Amino acid sequence: MDRMIYLSMSGAKATMQRQEVLSNNLANVSTVGFRAELQAFRAVPVQGDGASTRVYALETTTGYNPDAGAVTATGRNLDVAMQGNAWLAVQGLDGTEAYTRAGSLQVNAEGVLVSSGNGLTVLGDGGPITLPTNTTPSIAPDGTVTVKQPNGTVLPVGRLKLVTPEAALERGTDGLFRAPEGELPADPNARLQDGALEGSNVSPVETMVAMIAAARQFEAQMKMVQTAEADEQAAAKLLSSG
Repeated sequence: MDRMIYLSMSGAKATMQRQEVLSNNLANVSTVGFRAELQAFRAVPVQGDGASTRVYALETTTGYNPDAGAVTATGRNLDVAMQGNAWLAVQGLDGTEAYTRAGSLQVNAEGVLVSSGNGLTVLGDGGPITLPTNTTPSIAPDGTVTVKQPNGTVLPVGRLKLVTPEAALERGTDGLFRAPEGELPADPNARLQDGALEGSNVSPVETMVAMIAAARQFEAQMKMVQTAEADEQAAAKLLSSG
């Protein structure tokens, strides 16, 4: 009896966790450069005497979907879409170097190049990139940032730090990605597309179907709990009547 309860209870909990991941993916279907989280189940035996036959089902995130999202041309000179497996380096709120595929950039009040929305400092090969006032910026495919002065003179001011990780990155609680081994070196061969943005790689249709399947699975597991409870009550009634 308790085996059924273990199975259904842990399965229902894992399904709820899966729904949370799917809901987060669906909520970010329009987020620039978002990478969908992946889910998987694993069986974990219960430790302790007399419980060797009991197994919990746990949901675990296996990482993220590395597929690129659709690239949309915006025509904006500070919008960039990383090509291939290139990532843009930014400074996280904790001061560490992190990586993102969100290439919507802007210039803050201090003239520093930052990411739109969260205002994180965009890192260049030599640190933050500062743009002179009253200039028009542009970004080349290799990440070189130049500004056009009022007199027509074009002046380079820095180069975006683009990295190409050899292994999968790890997503942090702030939504940014980091390498397990620390900061990655700049890749001189990494390229980007200017005047464009990469969208989320979340498929809303596939995610909705997965959420419906998870909901049905949760209902089935809860019915198992109810069945186990009914069986236990029937058994107790039989024993008491004897």
